[in-house]
Amino acid sequence: MAPTWRDAKPGIIHAALERAQARPSGNWYVVGASDDIRVGSPTGTTVAGVELVVWRAPDGGLHAGPGACPHLGADMSTAQQSGCELICRWHGLALGPSGRAGWRTLPAHDDGVLVWVRLDAVGGEEPTDAPVLPVRPPHTESLVAVASMEGTCEPEDVIANRLDPWHGAWFHPHSFADLRVDSAPGRTASDAEDHFDLHVAFRLTRQWGIPVEARFTCPDPRTIVMHITRGEGAGSVVETHATPLAPHPDGRARTLVTEAVLAHSTRAGFVHATKAQRLVRPLMEFAAKRLWVDDIEYAERTYEVRRRRRAGAGSGVTGTSAVAHD
Repeated sequence: MAPTWRDAKPGIIHAALERAQARPSGNWYVVGASDDIRVGSPTGTTVAGVELVVWRAPDGGLHAGPGACPHLGADMSTAQQSGCELICRWHGLALGPSGRAGWRTLPAHDDGVLVWVRLDAVGGEEPTDAPVLPVRPPHTESLVAVASMEGTCEPEDVIANRLDPWHGAWFHPHSFADLRVDSAPGRTASDAEDHFDLHVAFRLTRQWGIPVEARFTCPDPRTIVMHITRGEGAGSVVETHATPLAPHPDGRARTLVTEAVLAHSTRAGFVHATKAQRLVRPLMEFAAKRLWVDDIEYAERTYEVRRRRRAGAGSGVTGTSAVAHD
């Protein structure tokens, strides 16, 4: 393979990241896959240090609220569900969508693939009624898989990883037989120009791959999307979402990476493939997690280098390994 480091200019990557971070999110955060939230099984999570409980009503409606009972702080993810209400296991306090003093539910959204929660106090932006969603094929007509992994990094490190497509074939030889960047946005790209266009060959075996053309865009600060624009599976989408979690005890950041794959095809026989979704989904999730084992390493290294620079700047020590922004 030809070296790609000359093309992977830090200034281009950083400028694309800054533009992505400046986009509005409406204060929406991905918390997981739609299929993971089931009736009768409240789910606990933490987003940006905020403890939450997410549950589904008998009619399928999604609800979210503070993770601690307002009475004495019990973990509401361990509550019993009765209809639309959660019954605290400590003293039987019933909490439901209408909330009560000291415990108010939060806006939640189910797009059919992912579950979102709106945290206005965390995001600090103008809230929106729904998250900013990319163009997708209908999820009911697609093969859908959602994989999640945690990393010691910040959401920006996850997005920066995908805004460096030049690392693909070098860092992921098990996944890509070839990856070439056809065009990248300039440092002052307009919204219409703010995308990366690639030729990608997804590896099937050592000798065989599936060549496609793809476009990478960032619809919000914590999301990057790959659309297959030409070739097998044109119209398919891979969404990567980065959600801040509670930090480690030592203060280091933690981020949840949630990758949603919506594989789609206009081939007449594809409808039969969707019927085998239960068999195909584990393979799709395995492929996504295999890729993210590498990319979490990339994101964590980026985060650690930035922490060292900040520590060096605070102590007056200048590191010698700084990356040029040319």
